[in-house]
Amino acid sequence: MISLLFFVSLYYQPGSARLKAYIIGNLHTYDDADLVALLLTGDRAAYECIYNKYWPLLYAYVYNRLKSKEVTEELIQEVFFSLWNRRAELRLQQTLSAYLYTAVKYQIFNYIKADKVRKTYASSFARYNEPLQDNSSEEHVAFADLTNALEKEVSRLPEKCQQVFRMSRNEHRSIHDIANALNISHKTVENHLTKALKHLRLAFREYFWFL
Repeated sequence: MISLLFFVSLYYQPGSARLKAYIIGNLHTYDDADLVALLLTGDRAAYECIYNKYWPLLYAYVYNRLKSKEVTEELIQEVFFSLWNRRAELRLQQTLSAYLYTAVKYQIFNYIKADKVRKTYASSFARYNEPLQDNSSEEHVAFADLTNALEKEVSRLPEKCQQVFRMSRNEHRSIHDIANALNISHKTVENHLTKALKHLRLAFREYFWFL
């Protein structure tokens, strides 16, 4: 096999159309080191070759751990999105395979950590949203005051953070639904909820039991 590294320096030279066509047509025959070398030049075909080769392998790895088709696809997309957008910074100290598996492990870790935050958030506000069973007027007044104070603090959050918080607490929408409705990532939704909860915990230290 002719090494792709031999061609990289010639790839973008004038009159190299036939050479480009040859390389693209034979990418599947090259090893990972050659594909990475071409990826560093910004070659989309090399990227797609890496994508097609590793997508099913990474999918099986992530799905076996998270058991969610939707989450698995999102995490793997994030890895490949980063690989392409940060290709100029890519300095592999290991094989491409090891690099990609390390990247998805990091994504899995972050997802699990964020999921724990989400569950803690949901549990905290479930108690807050429970209807009062006591008909005492004082209880209702106190609850109304607390609700008004909460709304006031929420209004101090950045606009997008407010929107995400209200969709979650008032409309009881899932992180997935919010992400789709606002066209943002799951991670961004989780970050907004974490920020909102942190702000409210600080503002209502004396009522920490429900936050």
